[in-house]
Amino acid sequence: MLTGELKNRINALWEIFWTGGITNPLDVVEQMTYLMFIHDLDETDNLRAKECAMLGLPCRSVFGEEVQIGGRTIPGHQLKWSAFHDFPAGQMYGLMQEWVFPFIKTLHADKGSAYAKYMDDAIFKIPTPLMLDKVVTALDGIYEQMAQVHDGDVRGDVYEYLLSKLSTAGVNGQFRTPRHIIQMMVELTDPTPEDVICDPACGTAGFLVAAGEYLREHRKEEVFFDRANKDHYMNRMFHGFDMDRTMLRIGAMNMMAHGVDNPAIEYRDSLSDQNPDREIYSLILANPPFKGSLDADIVSADLLKTCKTKKTELLFLALFLKMLRVGGRCACIVPDGVLFGSSKAHKDIRRELVENHRLEAVVSMPSGVFKPYAGVSTGVLIFTKTGHGGTDKVWFYDMRADGFSLDDKRSPVAENDIPDIVARFRDLAAEESRERTEQSFLVPRAEIAENGYDLSINKYKKTEYVPVEYPPTSEIFAELRELEAEIQKGLVELEGMTWREVEEQEITWSDLEGTE
Repeated sequence: MLTGELKNRINALWEIFWTGGITNPLDVVEQMTYLMFIHDLDETDNLRAKECAMLGLPCRSVFGEEVQIGGRTIPGHQLKWSAFHDFPAGQMYGLMQEWVFPFIKTLHADKGSAYAKYMDDAIFKIPTPLMLDKVVTALDGIYEQMAQVHDGDVRGDVYEYLLSKLSTAGVNGQFRTPRHIIQMMVELTDPTPEDVICDPACGTAGFLVAAGEYLREHRKEEVFFDRANKDHYMNRMFHGFDMDRTMLRIGAMNMMAHGVDNPAIEYRDSLSDQNPDREIYSLILANPPFKGSLDADIVSADLLKTCKTKKTELLFLALFLKMLRVGGRCACIVPDGVLFGSSKAHKDIRRELVENHRLEAVVSMPSGVFKPYAGVSTGVLIFTKTGHGGTDKVWFYDMRADGFSLDDKRSPVAENDIPDIVARFRDLAAEESRERTEQSFLVPRAEIAENGYDLSINKYKKTEYVPVEYPPTSEIFAELRELEAEIQKGLVELEGMTWREVEEQEITWSDLEGTE
């Protein structure tokens, strides 16, 4: 988690952009991302050089001895952050505009790559040398503070905090998925080196980055010590689609910054005929937008055959089933309405999952998970495409805490069900003995079918009523009399009378009990 000091520094950097005239949050995040990428490129290049020196291997710097832009050349080392960040403001601004920014736009050798494609129309928007100087100085301070935080993922936390500034849901209903929820879904699906992974509504590529980091952590030898697997990881494993070019640009840089050379990040309306992908992917991880409705004329016809509706949250479920190959897995976030909606379309898609494929789990999440920018109640569906059924029992889990408070502040708290969710999902055999009164349990397919394929946990959960014994009525009345006597005693004191005066007037407890 970020320290208060680090958050204050990031907020101060945001203020520099705001007062400098860049007020669109997407523009601010985009410009910050460019500069962080330039800074990290320098650090990564230096680290690679040190590793090669230790191993006695030749190393070719990404900056090279000379860099050519247009018909001009410049020594490559001058484009490094460590070289230009101390330049006078005017000189640094000219170098950034004329050399550094054009250099990162043409950095990727593969001109057909996602990075090259979406950096091609990137624009350097910082308007003045003074503002650039302030921003670079502020970023240096942030990196110095990051170095003092002993947390391997502090850079990811910083980036997530920047993305959290995109706080309001877009016109298409998209909003940022918290990183710990993404990580939970990745752990539940356990990606393998052979997977072909897709997020059809990728945004900043959070799910793809998390899947890549999971493989680096848990399958490092299988992925990086095998030439074929490494080539697959770098060039063919990750696929993401979105309709916002700014998001695609950030997503492409995000993936490249996390060590994936050539992800397939494309501009595409996943629900339309623009998306021809069918039975290709072995794993889909997604939090599709919950726009509510759309023009049915743009929706691919084969999706409407599965689920005739205008609701995007239902159409995306149908799309996932089409895009997955047989045996492919999916973990996706859906609004609660998908789980218990009574329309024909709602029932049809649930019946499709339960009867024609293998629905494995429904994790019900509390409504505060997406605060402060959305209060929608959601759940996570986990299923495998089979095409011929396979659902035996569905595992339900009632998540009550995710490690953060469920108010707008989302402060860290001790209560966290996520480790329990992952552990129990990996050992479903042990769940057979769980009662319906507990936090997780299994429900047979036949019972779900009898209930109209309702997938809300409250439909199957049983409430345990604990009998409470109350004392006899006589004891209750005795206590009430004592309380009444104390009240009368207080009234007497308020009237300025002492208890000696009360005794002289021969006022007894029995008299007080009868006083009205």
